[in-house]
Amino acid sequence: MPHPVITPDDARLIAKILDRSDFDRWAARARSTGGCSQPIFLHGNVDHVHKVTGESLHHYTTDSEPDGALPVACKTRRATRCPACAEVYRADTYQLIRAGLTGGKGVPETVTKHPAAFVTLTAPSFGPVHAHRGRSGGRAERCHPRRDAVTCPHGVRMSCTAKHSADDSRLGAPLCPDCYDYSGSVLFNALAPELWRRYTLALRRYVVRAAGLTLKEFRESAVISFAKVAEYQRRGVVHFHAVIRLDGPDGPHSSPPSWATFTLLEDAVRHAASAVSVTTPESPEVPARSLTWGTQVDVKAITASGALTEQAVAGYIAKYATKAAECVGTLDRRVHENEDLAALPITPHARRLIAECLRLGDLEEFADLRLVQWAHMLGFRGHFSTKSRRYSTTLGALRQARIDFVRQQRPGWQPPDEQAAEITVLAEWRFAHQGLTRGEALVTAALTGRDVLIPPNSPSAE
Repeated sequence: MPHPVITPDDARLIAKILDRSDFDRWAARARSTGGCSQPIFLHGNVDHVHKVTGESLHHYTTDSEPDGALPVACKTRRATRCPACAEVYRADTYQLIRAGLTGGKGVPETVTKHPAAFVTLTAPSFGPVHAHRGRSGGRAERCHPRRDAVTCPHGVRMSCTAKHSADDSRLGAPLCPDCYDYSGSVLFNALAPELWRRYTLALRRYVVRAAGLTLKEFRESAVISFAKVAEYQRRGVVHFHAVIRLDGPDGPHSSPPSWATFTLLEDAVRHAASAVSVTTPESPEVPARSLTWGTQVDVKAITASGALTEQAVAGYIAKYATKAAECVGTLDRRVHENEDLAALPITPHARRLIAECLRLGDLEEFADLRLVQWAHMLGFRGHFSTKSRRYSTTLGALRQARIDFVRQQRPGWQPPDEQAAEITVLAEWRFAHQGLTRGEALVTAALTGRDVLIPPNSPSAE
């Protein structure tokens, strides 16, 4: 993120904060949020009361804090909202994925001997789009060169001889927007979570049949563990990256049976991808259709010393955990019903995808898909990162470990050991406001050395 240019007005805002009589406490709080760009400020108090005597042993109130409020990090995973909090989420996701491949965080190191695959499941085609095609030497190839290209009913020749760079604004846009299947694109996004659920069931059924076991025998001898993340392609449709692993009956803590090989896992992954489908709702205006995964299914073995290492996979998956549809030209917030789509700062392709979400969402038959509420996500309403129960540790456990570490480094008031079980904690919190002024953001960035989103200059807010 580029550093902001400090103007004379900015210098005055910074000086005003540095001259605060409570600056030391203000700075300590800014550091405690880790450089959060959108901290949530709370009013409230905490009382430690003896259960028997009713005596107040300790009292804390935000009245003594700078500006009478306590900031708490927003903890968003979106890098466009808060780079600092998103980086914490990315690092946690990395540790979660890596622990399931190399051990640690409560997972034994013997998990490295379990067959594991890095799988990519793509969406089907909804029409040709502009694409960046690179050769191994770094040179770009032509987008869609077709000597015998046809002209579509809308008068567009379905060919593109341009060599698009990786940051070309046309990437992902259809060659002919009027021919592009916008309904299929948003419906695939909306039903992708269900397609994934059916995929995991088909994956297990194939392994059970291939091993010659009953379902009960399979559960007593093995389990399939996974962790996945959703990524938006430039055309505005999601695909999934997943780590899929064969374990013993106790997950990573037990060795898989002898029949659990990578070859079996690869066969199961490819079979399940071609075996499942999901049917869309049907209305008089929109006929039902069957949606499947795309034909491109990538399966790679994960090894400690091979071309695809555990660290590389964990880093790759964690990178997408902080991104969403805003990376393909749409918004990182919900679209309100009274907003003018034409005035939104989005790409024409994203605008048509959002408009299709709103159109289908108004149909009664599509109400359960909640396309209107998730129009800014181009129809996708699933979790971006998920895992099976036994894959590895949890994000909650990682966060608790971090909280415990911070408490050890900066302990607050602690009751005497003999009174710990006799104390009730009474807390009351109220929302005050959220976000930083421009001057506060500039000083927070300097104090923490983190990327902080700098709001536009608004002297009245200072």
